[in-house]
Amino acid sequence: MADQTALSPALLEYARSVSLRDDAVLRELRELTAALPGGRAMQIMPEEAQLLALLIRLTGATQVLEIGTFTGYSTLCMARALPPGGRIVTCDITERWPGVGAPFWRQAGVADRIDLRIGDAARTLSELRAHEGDGIFDLVFVDADKAGYPHYCEEALALVRTGGLLAVDNTLFLGRVADPRADDPDTLAVRELNERLLHDERVDLALLTMADGITLARRRE
Repeated sequence: MADQTALSPALLEYARSVSLRDDAVLRELRELTAALPGGRAMQIMPEEAQLLALLIRLTGATQVLEIGTFTGYSTLCMARALPPGGRIVTCDITERWPGVGAPFWRQAGVADRIDLRIGDAARTLSELRAHEGDGIFDLVFVDADKAGYPHYCEEALALVRTGGLLAVDNTLFLGRVADPRADDPDTLAVRELNERLLHDERVDLALLTMADGITLARRRE
């Protein structure tokens, strides 16, 4: 069995040169986000955003839920992948960071596809279930506070349709999940989620060892 190829900076740059399809709008938002406090650490890699867009097209998704907006880079990439009439509901605790991305959503012509919900994510998810019902989303992307991951993903599995996809970011959490000395609430929550999903018979599962770990869970028939 071959081991995974170590990804040096040079190899990463090569991979981007032959696969990343970028443009001025995405680059400008990415660079603006990287200059913010903590922005470089909190923003997803462009390869991951491109993967999310591909997953939307592969699954034929028209209704997408994003838990954790930040500056809306991933929101923009997913909104652009939606067909006309598609919708992405994106949730954040504050208007401050999504406000950075909103002009880029308008510039890209997809602002009408984006439904921004501000407030506690647990409450937003509860309201979605109460007002719109379960099984309404084709794809759910989770990239919010890690301590909330077990709850967010349980709610997401109710909100995603049968055959739909749950994508969870940071499931390797900077390698801390494999460090027995790491017992902070965020690491413990990510570990708990990983264990839950491994044994959850409701889903088909894969953990991609790219970026900071991306877990894909398909809601079984």
